[in-house]
Amino acid sequence: MLVGTYNPLLVVISYVVAAFASYVALDMAGRIAASDGWASRSWLVGGAIAMGFGIWSMHFIGMLAFQLPIPQGYDLAVTLYSLLIAICSAAYALNVIAGRDLPARKLGVAALILGTGIAAMHYVGMEAMHMQPGIDYHAGWFALSIVIAIVAAGAALWIAFSLRREGAGVLRARGLAALVMGVAVVGMHYTGMAAARFPEGSICGAAIAGGISPQWLASLVGATTFAILGMALTTSILDRRLQERTALLGDSLKKANQELTYLALHDNLTKLPNRLLLEDRLEHAIRRAVRNGHRFALLFVDLDGFKAVNDAYGHPVGDRLLLQVARHLTAEIRAEDTLARLGGDEFVVLADIREPGDAAALAEKLLETVAMPVQIEGGDLHVTGSIGVAIFGADGTSARELMANADAAMYSAKDQGRNAYCFFEPSMNRGAHAELALIQDLRRALALEQFTLAYQPKLRAPDGPLVGVEALLRWHHPERGLVMPDTFIPLAEKTGLILEIGRWVIHEACRQLMEWRAQGRTVPTVSVNLSATQFRSPGLLGKIKEALARHGMPPSSLVLEITESTAMHDPEASLVILQRLSALGVQISIDDFGTGYSSLLYLKRLPASELKIDRAFVKDLVAGSEDAAIVSAIIALGRTLNLSVIAEGVETAAQQHLLTELGCTSLQGFHFGMPGDAAAIGARL
Repeated sequence: MLVGTYNPLLVVISYVVAAFASYVALDMAGRIAASDGWASRSWLVGGAIAMGFGIWSMHFIGMLAFQLPIPQGYDLAVTLYSLLIAICSAAYALNVIAGRDLPARKLGVAALILGTGIAAMHYVGMEAMHMQPGIDYHAGWFALSIVIAIVAAGAALWIAFSLRREGAGVLRARGLAALVMGVAVVGMHYTGMAAARFPEGSICGAAIAGGISPQWLASLVGATTFAILGMALTTSILDRRLQERTALLGDSLKKANQELTYLALHDNLTKLPNRLLLEDRLEHAIRRAVRNGHRFALLFVDLDGFKAVNDAYGHPVGDRLLLQVARHLTAEIRAEDTLARLGGDEFVVLADIREPGDAAALAEKLLETVAMPVQIEGGDLHVTGSIGVAIFGADGTSARELMANADAAMYSAKDQGRNAYCFFEPSMNRGAHAELALIQDLRRALALEQFTLAYQPKLRAPDGPLVGVEALLRWHHPERGLVMPDTFIPLAEKTGLILEIGRWVIHEACRQLMEWRAQGRTVPTVSVNLSATQFRSPGLLGKIKEALARHGMPPSSLVLEITESTAMHDPEASLVILQRLSALGVQISIDDFGTGYSSLLYLKRLPASELKIDRAFVKDLVAGSEDAAIVSAIIALGRTLNLSVIAEGVETAAQQHLLTELGCTSLQGFHFGMPGDAAAIGARL
């Protein structure tokens, strides 16, 4: 027998190639598992080529490490055929581990097929030498090599399947597994080589026939193998990093989308469901009620006096109040119920009930909860709530009906004195629709020139001369007739239309005064009432300047009347506004004096020129009465502060006489003439 020897360097290289190929195979398995569709099939094809080439090259480098004392060569066609067997075997292996599971029976069959394929590749590769006479194989070693191939294939399949998923520590585990798999593959090869027997006088037919020389084959196999495995591994690593970045970006986008969805469905301040989410849950509750016969109630909760808290303490304190109220309400409802915030100080509760009495009990509990004191810097805040209740079925079967009816019931609770709850009644809706219609007409009234000003003279006590006129707003509705201010002014305040209407009143009053003066009539001043919204609007000063400049009117001829409650609501802020108005040269009158709770400390600082006694003290005025004492005190206060004092609502000669005796500066009322339009008043001047 010919005795062969091994090149130690090539043996080591063959193991390195085996371990490298094993690692690439494991990595490719991970890429296939992490992909799907076309990408997965592409990785399967590429992985099969890289893995097959790696296993094949390991065997041929191992064969090249074996040197006989005769010339050696290899038939190219047979060599390529053995490569094809290696690639097909690798494709089968990767396809198996790409499956969802790998039960023992499937693993055994796959190990048998893959191990047989690897053994076939090895022994076909040996046949590429065309030894004459043929290679004689030792039966025991031959069988052992096949067993090793099958066992190694099974182990490789199980390891690759177990490590195919990406995760922490997987790369290190693959590296260790590749070293072990390399030992198994090399062990199979050199066991097969040990089975080969070369009789004395054997010649290598491939060398004689001009086959591939070992040196050239070594260079070709080595360079090609490392190039293919290197490119495959590099591509795999780059793809993994790209996939990791894509996954990270996807997670970030998913998280951002979840946050955006949350923000879109929840109130930014309280984190409660907002109107959009409430409507969705309300629709769901309606479908469930129709399907299963369940009952539920919708409760509108509005905080009483919240605007006053905001104005007095500022929005930060108002926000803290809303947060505390939201927490208190959340603690009082069941987990299956919904508490939502619609905006401002409006909350809505959607709750399952068995009977209307359950809704009443819940409303009472919510009222008690809202009334709980809220601690802020410097003390406790107390607010109350008004609640409107609508029951599904009786008060509506659609989300729109229930929302509208609960809202109407809530306003009815406010009208009844607040800190109360009301169940919806059809009459409430009629009132709400009537109010809505009036608001729509009010929006058009200014453009349609339905507003006019009436003027009421103000005389120096007891009976003249004229010291000015007060402009009184009137709405001449084409269908309703004359609509008085106490009907439409609250609606104008509520909708914000008061700002545009107030601007028109100021311009019209200034224009009319200058027209009278142009006609030679003596009218010292014209008084205009400012609502609370107008008084606090940022553009007030500019509107006053604009009106005075446009009509060429001296600022001192304009008197702005502000109610005592408006001026004292936020005294410091009011003082700043009044000082700016006074700096323009206009006069300031404190209207309805005596009905509020003025602080003398602030009152003496206000740049007012006049106090106006409220008509409530004049209506039943007789000598020696409590009203007379109050009027006398107001007049004395006015004198002390160097302010003129005017009484409104004078309707009798007795009132005129007594007010004059008490020291009132000026008088105004029906006793001196009813308010009239500009033409009528002009004729009387």
